[in-house]
Amino acid sequence: MRHLLAAAGSMGAAVAACMLLAAPASATGQFSRSQFDVVFPGQKPATTYYAQNTATQKNGLISGKSMVSWQIIDDQAVDLSKRFTSFKVTTTLEERLSKTSEDHVVTTKTCDLTRLVNDNYTWFLDEPVNNCAAPSALYDGEVWWSADSTVVYDIEGDSKGAITQNLQGSPLVHG
Repeated sequence: MRHLLAAAGSMGAAVAACMLLAAPASATGQFSRSQFDVVFPGQKPATTYYAQNTATQKNGLISGKSMVSWQIIDDQAVDLSKRFTSFKVTTTLEERLSKTSEDHVVTTKTCDLTRLVNDNYTWFLDEPVNNCAAPSALYDGEVWWSADSTVVYDIEGDSKGAITQNLQGSPLVHG
């Protein structure tokens, strides 16, 4: 019962979080948003996952991060048991020589969010635990920079193996 009440209460928090995500990007950081739905076998609630990729230039450094949040689609959760055997986010900081040339990975980091997504069927907070940040690099204003991410997950009990979601990269940072 407590989980059902928490799910109902989280709807207001989700609306507030969506409003925060809609805020304009600062002059030093540009972001993009992506989302995808996951339907689980059995009585587990289908869930929408959101990712926000941000490239930020500050103090002579460029950084890239991915923030992942999620919300159950149907708030009448029946089965809140383990949903994933694995849920990993890989964030890359990329550069390109021109606006239209090919990306080259500068730094990368993979973050394991399996426990977090299994323990929390809804999450809209922006905290270090749900952010995956690639290591920063020295900023060169002559090249074009972006942050990109991929989520690879394996659903518990579906026998389909790992599924990859390529998410929209951040807008380019230049100059």
